[in-house]
Amino acid sequence: MRYLSITPEDKQFMLEKIGAERIEDLFETIPEQVRLKEPLKIPEAASETDILKYFKTLGKKNASTDRYDYFLGAGAYNHFVPTVIDSVISRAEFYTAYTPYQPEISQGTLQAVFEFQTLICQLTGMEVANSSLYDGSSSLAEAVMMAVRVTGRHKIVVPTNLNPHYRTVLETYVSNLDIQIEEIPFSESGAVDPHRLQQILTDDHAAVVIQSPNFLGVIEEIEEISRLCQQKGVLSIVSVTEAISLGLLKPPGELGADIVVGEAQSFGIPLGFGGPYLGFFATRDRYKRQMPGRLVGQTVDGQGRRGFVLTLSTREQHIRRAKATSNICTNQGLCAVMVAVFLCTLGKQGIRQLAEQNLKKASYLRGLLGQSVAFSGPTFNEMVVHCEEEPEQINRQLLESGIVGGLPLGKYYPDRPKQMLVCVTEQNSVDSIRRFVEILKSMEVRV
Repeated sequence: MRYLSITPEDKQFMLEKIGAERIEDLFETIPEQVRLKEPLKIPEAASETDILKYFKTLGKKNASTDRYDYFLGAGAYNHFVPTVIDSVISRAEFYTAYTPYQPEISQGTLQAVFEFQTLICQLTGMEVANSSLYDGSSSLAEAVMMAVRVTGRHKIVVPTNLNPHYRTVLETYVSNLDIQIEEIPFSESGAVDPHRLQQILTDDHAAVVIQSPNFLGVIEEIEEISRLCQQKGVLSIVSVTEAISLGLLKPPGELGADIVVGEAQSFGIPLGFGGPYLGFFATRDRYKRQMPGRLVGQTVDGQGRRGFVLTLSTREQHIRRAKATSNICTNQGLCAVMVAVFLCTLGKQGIRQLAEQNLKKASYLRGLLGQSVAFSGPTFNEMVVHCEEEPEQINRQLLESGIVGGLPLGKYYPDRPKQMLVCVTEQNSVDSIRRFVEILKSMEVRV
């Protein structure tokens, strides 16, 4: 423990102060049978050269997008990342995950995050956005918490075609709170049936959660669902996991949504096992004081010069816990800068063209798949495919051919053991799409 500056005398002094004789006394609450009684099974110390070689060898085992054609989505998408992003975020002025607290020395980062907020508002059609959250799942959970605060109600309608990981995070958030989650199944089209929603919606509901495109890849009828919510004084929450779709689809805010949240990974953040990713959160101006996290605001200084500063930071660090809008202790400031650089680099037309490429290539795949596509509803760049063989077996065969296949749905929907969720982005060439379908055909997938 050579990196700890405390001496044996320091340790003894601290133990005496807390009334313990040995360090082991601090772990008495841990049951004896689960305590480690032998050294950790880790290799002996190695040189820096050997360590680097070891991790490079491990890294070669990863199914990276440089070595494989990707047909996997389900909340994390393989999109083009402009080189300029790495150039900008590698600057020391930006290289932090935190939102800066000292505006006097942080105007550049604050401005970049302010631009991020502005861009999110433009994409979602909302009036105000915060300076980011951890990821799409936590942004959805925070939206539900906000809806409960705004309405004073405690029932939430959640569709079964919501991303299962988002559902798990939401359930964790509300597990010890007076918030009830009610499910609504999806129809044969793969989307929520507004008429079915109308039958179950009451004045006791705080919000209805809708993901669009949903986990099955189908685009939801946001406008009709939002209209039904408004009739009951219920907030409509729209979750967007594939942010590129916002470059082509009508903004949820223009369709009546009250809160729009989602995952911004598609905007210039590379794929990673667990992140870091970026959650965005936008809402109507009248709800801004109930928004989680914090905002970067624009103002002028004493000399009339444009400046930026944190505002509306109603977090547990700043006010009493009972009045905090969230317990978020930080955000993804660096990832927010990446998103801002990506969106500014491509511009409005570039984002639309990128979205059109996704739609056209996915439509091409859908045409090749024919009757094997499971749902009839309109899709963006994902779709569910029927398989004659087990999806896991198909994916093993695809991997041998240099292709990362779709996501088997049986884990999340036991009644769909032979279906997989497939995604196509601008990174998939026409040749790779044809090769993907040929392999599926050779394995007797219903195409």
